[in-house]
Amino acid sequence: KAWIAVDTSIFIEESIKAVFETMVEALILVVLVIFIFLRSARATLIPAVAIPVSVIGHFTFLKAMGFSINTLTLLGVVLSIGLVVDDAIVVLENIHRHIEEGMAPMKAAFQGSKEIGFAVIAMTITLAAVFTPLSLMTGNTGKLFTEFALTVATSVIVSGFVALTLTPMMCSKLLKPGHGRIYTYTEGFFEGMNNGYRRILRATLRHRWVIGVVFIAVLGGIGFLFMQLKSELSPVEDRGLFLAFVVAPEGSTMSYTDGYMHVVEGITSKIPEITTMFAVVAPGLDRPNPVNLGVAFAVLKPWSERSRSQLVITKELGPKLYGGLPGALSFALNPPSLGQGLLTKQIEYVIYGNSFEGLQSQVNLVMAKLREYPGITALDTDLKLNKPQLVVNIDRDKASDLGVSMDVIGHTLQTLLGSRDVTRYKHEGKQYDVVVQLEDSKRMQPTDLTSIYVRGRDDQLMQLSNLVKITEAVAPKELNHFNKLRAAVINGNVASGSTLGQALDTIDATVKQELPAGTLTDLDGQAREFREAGGQLLLTFALALVFIYLVLSAQFESFVGPLVIMFTVPLAGIGALLAMWINSLMGNGGTLNVYSEIGLVMLVGLITKHGILIVEFANQLRSRGMEKFEAVVEAATLRMRPILMTTGAMVLGAIPLALAHGAGAESRQAIGWVIVGGLVVGTLLTLFVIPTVYTVLMRKVHMASDETDMLIAAGGSGPVTAPHKEL
Repeated sequence: KAWIAVDTSIFIEESIKAVFETMVEALILVVLVIFIFLRSARATLIPAVAIPVSVIGHFTFLKAMGFSINTLTLLGVVLSIGLVVDDAIVVLENIHRHIEEGMAPMKAAFQGSKEIGFAVIAMTITLAAVFTPLSLMTGNTGKLFTEFALTVATSVIVSGFVALTLTPMMCSKLLKPGHGRIYTYTEGFFEGMNNGYRRILRATLRHRWVIGVVFIAVLGGIGFLFMQLKSELSPVEDRGLFLAFVVAPEGSTMSYTDGYMHVVEGITSKIPEITTMFAVVAPGLDRPNPVNLGVAFAVLKPWSERSRSQLVITKELGPKLYGGLPGALSFALNPPSLGQGLLTKQIEYVIYGNSFEGLQSQVNLVMAKLREYPGITALDTDLKLNKPQLVVNIDRDKASDLGVSMDVIGHTLQTLLGSRDVTRYKHEGKQYDVVVQLEDSKRMQPTDLTSIYVRGRDDQLMQLSNLVKITEAVAPKELNHFNKLRAAVINGNVASGSTLGQALDTIDATVKQELPAGTLTDLDGQAREFREAGGQLLLTFALALVFIYLVLSAQFESFVGPLVIMFTVPLAGIGALLAMWINSLMGNGGTLNVYSEIGLVMLVGLITKHGILIVEFANQLRSRGMEKFEAVVEAATLRMRPILMTTGAMVLGAIPLALAHGAGAESRQAIGWVIVGGLVVGTLLTLFVIPTVYTVLMRKVHMASDETDMLIAAGGSGPVTAPHKEL
């Protein structure tokens, strides 16, 4: 019967299953928030149908681009659930407004969708443009998140198409004049909310310096929180599997290493969450395959059957292994999260040098200091000049006098100590090698050479120990190069409670302090990916700001209006960083990583939609002759309800991610909390900051003469009191 020791596909299956469950939860919550605001089952059904149609439709694009269904593409689908309803809601409300004014449902569907068509297209392009820089990322990490970015972008494009086709058709068939009891009973609450907001906003605009202080505080808070947050490549996920390593001293035998592997097995066997364990000595990770290395694969119970996570278990096990086994180095390792090899260490820090002897002294200085830092475990280096060996010096004069050739001595040592295949023989249909070698017990000590004899002149046997002199020495295990230069690699893992960013910063500071100025260093493996991905994401964030500003400038035919809208970005940023900081204080991650940073990029597109609704409608009211102060108050008040509705849809769509559990939950939580925190705080601040900035920066407004310039926001939500041009 076959026995599977380790099956890494279980984590993939469980994580995809968990994402599907999250998708269903997000769908239910988004439909619920739509119903709360629309208060009509008929009206709620229309955007609710748009969700599965948009999600299923965009899979055609994924197929055309050659993408697979994986955790990242499905993660993009989950986040898209809150996005795809926005366009449908805007079209729905504009059509519903015409029906309430007495227009027939069919005519209202044509008229309403025609009015709002340009707005839907513009908003779709604006949001899709944010993800363009993400799709241009390079490297291994960039390739992964290209799929995520294009998944969300295509979802938005498909949702815009659905909003202009399916949604008007359903509105013409399902919407009827009048309101139900729920709408009538609750409308007083929403009207009171609008009136209360209007009063507070008027008071705020009369004391604009307060908002100025708040905005300066937001910028300062962003700087403070950014410095406080830890950084890493990606959250360490609970993969239901961890590894335990044993590194014995150089020159150790296989039996010596195997003995320590049994000790490790005894320690880990006391962990109740472990179901199976598979250990191997000399696993073939290096060339030549060293027998002083052993690794054990510990498989944990399914996520639903244990209360402790993999990270908690390895944190508890770490002190028992690392430093707890005299005579060998032992440590536990959590597998990496972004597709790196299971056995890859998190830290690989390269130091270049002119000679290996000089490199060894430099590496020893750095490692001596790093051992005092608790954030790095399993500290080691690939430069080891301490491999023990015996040097056999032959007394050539004596051997010549006795008639013993160098060839005879060499072949004797090779055969008896190293072994030699001398022939083969067949028995019962099977072929066997005949190997000549001394028994293990007779070649363990240097004194065992006294039992070896060689033939000299006249075939006389002579004791080999009389012809050779043996001295103990050390030699390099291997002499490595990096980028074709002599180099040594310091490797290790990040201790629980610390991050890769902190560890690398500590090594950088130690190298700068201990080694001569001008010492060349480099990174490899996960550490290199971390630094490169961090730099790319900063550039990506900047490009996202530029892309969306250019798109808005083309839409508004102005550079000032988009600048006002861009003030929403830091408002969402402070909310996202605050959510991560609170999570870090609670010990639930909360680090700057590729997932959270991509969430920050996504927030740029989400939060600017609120600014567009306010600024564009205020411009339209001013173009009809309304004074600036009254125009922005009216625009913000009328747009508050759709802003809250779209925010509620996105937040409740991301809540299942923020509260995720099970396989791969750590990565989903990272992006979920960024979206939740950024939208909640950013939306509340946007309702006051954007009107204030508008009154300060906006001077002139282009008088609309084209039908597409009218009512980009007028068809958004609720009754519009200002007159509009019939198209």
